Amino acid sequence: MTDSATITPPRKGRMPLVAGVLAALALGGGGFYATYTGLLAGHGAGADAPHAEPLPDVMFLPIDPFVISLGPAANARHLRFSAQLEVASPHLEETRHVLPRILDVLNSYLRAVGTEQLEDPAAMARLKAQMLRRVQIVVGEGRVNDLLISEFVLN
Repeated sequence: MTDSATITPPRKGRMPLVAGVLAALALGGGGFYATYTGLLAGHGAGADAPHAEPLPDVMFLPIDPFVISLGPAANARHLRFSAQLEVASPHLEETRHVLPRILDVLNSYLRAVGTEQLEDPAAMARLKAQMLRRVQIVVGEGRVNDLLISEFVLN
């Protein structure tokens, strides 16, 4: 009788490892080919030029720059602000007609905001969203798409 300690389990070959590597290479090559030729998304190097979506029908209405004096506790004395409104083209004249009211709303809002928020660079997105919402209330929904701030300088 042989002792169980001397029996060695049969050795597995390297065949499963080689087969796995070959399968990975074949699948990787097939994926590259499908992507490169545009079979998956239709936008590969061999595919026709992608169709560009038409730009939205918008116009930009500039808002006159204005200066707001800040309180005595502020590090800066003035805020210089200018922006443009992205307006749907059919509503450009209607929006231009209420531009003085838009200026009033923006001026009133920026005067009411605390100086710590005006000085905080991270607060710009929140301020922009608040101003856009107020403009949309003045002109009505669907007329103004965005407020593009071109100047926001504290001095």
